[in-house]
Amino acid sequence: MLTHIRRYAPIAISLFAAAVFLDSLRYKFTDHPNTQEIFSRLDGWAASIGAAGLFAHTGLFSQYVIGSAELVASALLLVGLFPGLVRLNALGAAIGLAVMTGAVSFHLFTPLGIDPNNDGGGLFAAAVTIWVSSIVLLFLRRAEIAALLGDIARAFVPNAPATQTRSSLTGARA
Repeated sequence: MLTHIRRYAPIAISLFAAAVFLDSLRYKFTDHPNTQEIFSRLDGWAASIGAAGLFAHTGLFSQYVIGSAELVASALLLVGLFPGLVRLNALGAAIGLAVMTGAVSFHLFTPLGIDPNNDGGGLFAAAVTIWVSSIVLLFLRRAEIAALLGDIARAFVPNAPATQTRSSLTGARA
């Protein structure tokens, strides 16, 4: 039973998270009034702490930037389901976690609140669900995350050994 869970849980989590992210894009990319309300409320809060424009249409955390991050996360979550591309699934989960950490934090620690659209907190519940799902997926993909970090480290430090060579294992000298 545990083998089936470990095998199919990442697939189910990835499909669920990608579906939620992709569904939200129709609001973010079409200037839906609910999205405008949320981001304008966040921008007003940012202005009150000296960061006006942070959540505006051209801001660093605009609805388009966040929507683009969600689109990339969705693509990586889905492409990463193919054998040989599992590291991309882990990367998608990491991006999803980053986006949802921001979403949950802004709902909890700004005037946005947990029910900005008067939907009974559904938007907040979705953010928390995807946040937890991303954590679970990262846990299940922890080996792939470690391998991905190793690949990144080798990209910045090209002489870093990927694995021990035969000569280093036998003690031979060049």
